[in-house]
Amino acid sequence: MKDLSFYMKDSIKQGYSLGAYNFVSMEILKGICEGCKKSLSPCLTSISEGGFSYLGEDFILPTFETAKKHYNIPIFLHLDHGKSFEICKKAVDLGFDSVMIDGSSLPFEENIALTKRVVDYAHKHSVLVEAELGVLAGVEDFVSASTNIFTNPKDAKIFVERTQCDSLAVAIGTSHGAYKFKGDATLRFDILSEIEEALPNYPLVLHGASTVPQKYIQIINEYGGNVKGAKGVDENLLKEASTKHNIYKINTDTDIRLVYFASLRKHLKEHEENFDLRKFNEVAIQNISDYISERNEKVFNSKDRI
Repeated sequence: MKDLSFYMKDSIKQGYSLGAYNFVSMEILKGICEGCKKSLSPCLTSISEGGFSYLGEDFILPTFETAKKHYNIPIFLHLDHGKSFEICKKAVDLGFDSVMIDGSSLPFEENIALTKRVVDYAHKHSVLVEAELGVLAGVEDFVSASTNIFTNPKDAKIFVERTQCDSLAVAIGTSHGAYKFKGDATLRFDILSEIEEALPNYPLVLHGASTVPQKYIQIINEYGGNVKGAKGVDENLLKEASTKHNIYKINTDTDIRLVYFASLRKHLKEHEENFDLRKFNEVAIQNISDYISERNEKVFNSKDRI
């Protein structure tokens, strides 16, 4: 089976992106894997620091390895937004395929020093490293910022050359969480093109790229929720990033939560007699699977890439 480094290069060459889907439970992981199996798409299954703490390190790798063996598709285990050398080292030692060291909130030189330390350790164990330059607004798990700071293309070139990180998350207008835009959704493709000129054929990453599908917002609110004014990234913008730019990986977390809770609220309201969590989880797994499969095909262009 092809490794992650193959897909990093192939996605740029062939014009598609890998979904990086966050999970915090077996049910969500099953939904992700079933969706990727359906569309025959490679993907990264991501654990954030918050998810790391919630699941517990003794559960993460066995759960992932079981899913990988069961579904028999190229799925890779990735640490999302590691904020310290220690958490990245722990993920490397556990056997993750890749880790993200997020020093984006640090001064430039400190970000370089921290990233280089992680790269030096991870590469000794054949683990790939993603870094971040620029700041995404929004709140998600342990990540919080009030404003966007776009990635500087000249700094990006210097950063990659000095750290030797394998991929770079860039800030071009996406943001974490469900409330991404007050007005029209726009991304700075001009900045992205400048980064690509500075780093030709280099794997780039988009975070904060949930589309926040309104049908799930409507279901949540109809069945007792209160998610008002949430707005995500337009699918057409993500498709352009996936197919016309060197974006090898696009992260999704919020959308999966929305699909899960829309499924949960609707089922429990329509089946008030139910107290068997397997019944509503079966519905949630199926809905997540459908969402993932559709996103892989229509947005990321990763269908039939296995």
